[in-house]
Amino acid sequence: MRGRLTLALVALLAASACAGGGAPAKDIAKEPPKQTGTPKDGGTAVVALTPGLSPNYIYPYPPAAANGTVIARGQLWRSLYRPSGEGDQVADAALSLAEPPTYSADRKTVTIKMKDYQWSTGKPVTADDVVFSVALLKAALAKSPANWSFYTPGQFPDGITATASAPDTLTLQLETAYNPSYLLSMLTLLYVMPSAEWNIARDGGPHLDFTQPKNAGAIYDYLTKESGDQSTFATNPLWQVVNGPYKLKSFDPTTGSFSLVPNTSYSGPGEKRLDQVDFKAFTSASAVLNQFKAGNLTVGTLDSSFISQIEELKAKGYNVYGGPAPARFDSLTINFKHTVDGFDKVIAQPYIRQALQRLIDQKGYVAGRGIYNGAGSVNYSTAGSGSPYPPAFGENPPYPYDPAAAQKLLTDHGWKVVPDGATTCEQPSLCGDGIEQGQKISFTIASANTPAYVGARDVAFVSAAKKLGIEVKLVTKSLNYMYANYGNSFAPAKADEWAMQDYGPLYLAAGYPSGNTVFNTEGSFNLGSYASADADKLIEASTFGADEKALSAEVTALASDLPVLFFPTPHTLVVWKNTLSGPDASFRALLSFLYSPEQWYFHS
Repeated sequence: MRGRLTLALVALLAASACAGGGAPAKDIAKEPPKQTGTPKDGGTAVVALTPGLSPNYIYPYPPAAANGTVIARGQLWRSLYRPSGEGDQVADAALSLAEPPTYSADRKTVTIKMKDYQWSTGKPVTADDVVFSVALLKAALAKSPANWSFYTPGQFPDGITATASAPDTLTLQLETAYNPSYLLSMLTLLYVMPSAEWNIARDGGPHLDFTQPKNAGAIYDYLTKESGDQSTFATNPLWQVVNGPYKLKSFDPTTGSFSLVPNTSYSGPGEKRLDQVDFKAFTSASAVLNQFKAGNLTVGTLDSSFISQIEELKAKGYNVYGGPAPARFDSLTINFKHTVDGFDKVIAQPYIRQALQRLIDQKGYVAGRGIYNGAGSVNYSTAGSGSPYPPAFGENPPYPYDPAAAQKLLTDHGWKVVPDGATTCEQPSLCGDGIEQGQKISFTIASANTPAYVGARDVAFVSAAKKLGIEVKLVTKSLNYMYANYGNSFAPAKADEWAMQDYGPLYLAAGYPSGNTVFNTEGSFNLGSYASADADKLIEASTFGADEKALSAEVTALASDLPVLFFPTPHTLVVWKNTLSGPDASFRALLSFLYSPEQWYFHS
């Protein structure tokens, strides 16, 4: 999940302070209430989508040019392995389409047994469908490496041959062995699509041999073209063939809201007791709050700026629970190729990044009224909270908040620090390669317009930087705009439009939070063009090696080198009516925005 950046200083702090504060975070439940009540069949659950992220695409793998946010991800088409949403495991075995993989001694042959799932047509979900899905993913990447955010050239799905040795048995032959946990994390991203219905390149066209790359490319072109027509999402027969628990009933292209009804052929866990699930799009967190107060929403998340409203929501019959999502970290993403005001030369210096990190008062942000309002956890690594692969420094981060230490780093490296003025380089020989005398530290942060804590923490950082004579300007952008324009891996022509961006959370694979694709030099989601030969070696070890300690070494090194500046991790505040229940795990998974409404039910 990607993010977007911030806003205008005093106005934001005032708005956040007025909206938030008040309720102590200790009053927020750290675990969802236990499953309860006698299930009743029927009813419609109304779910609030994340404000600012309205879906506009339906094919599971939107091309980069579409800037697509996929509708009902995981509800219509399930991935081969369902992400767990838990920090200590990669996949949810019970909700996956296949049994856990088995490996040969050299880890280069992987055998996967399919479970007894069905398509909405009544046909079984087979290994051929997975082979088809791999072929289409390869076809997408052959057209552009940017067509899949999780791709690194030369890695999955490159060098992997998928075959169906039996209708229920998939075999993967790997040119290079992968760490089993890493490979499983990739397979949680492989959406399984219907080979018998989608292997065409035009309406009513002949069924093609999708194992031929040319045919797979033609099929991919056809499916992505069809997915561009939002007005037909609910009527195009292609999109009605699903293996997930739901089918699409309606979609509003104007707002991005949509409705789902049960797929009666779905054979996975869950009674599908609900008649319908309505997902509502919103443009602001305050609009979501208002709908909660009106009783019009069944499930959603609450912006932490409204933490003072929790008691009122409880009084209106809502459960509220919160915590950090597994494998999530929040950061200022740095653009190492941004040349405006010599930023690329300045930010290339590790001591500059260290000084900037020391200006981020993580504990203060968490406690601060109008920022996190108590609903957050300090975090200085890519592993996120509660990871089984923690950094070696434990509770003693390498660059904690210390403005005096930040100032000393600058003066020791030849800068004249002018508090509330303009800090400049006086001794270029100490400042670093390419930095000339008189160089300022000046840059722009693109800041997401939602949720409110993003803008509030960016304002606090700008204020701290100003005290050291560092000029930082904030420019507010919508999430969708940032997703489309601020990433060197897919929009290199925009590199000089942003120096840093704060788009909120970045989620790595729960259970195995490798920085592969995000922080390796050739990673397809390396938004800011971070490049480190040492980091590349460590990421390669955690990706391909069998030693699970390799991931902790990677996490530790990234925390030290600072490819990004780390913010505290906000707690996701999940809200749902107390007349709705289901397995505890299905509500914990909402911290990672994983929805399993087929397991929910209303009760008296």
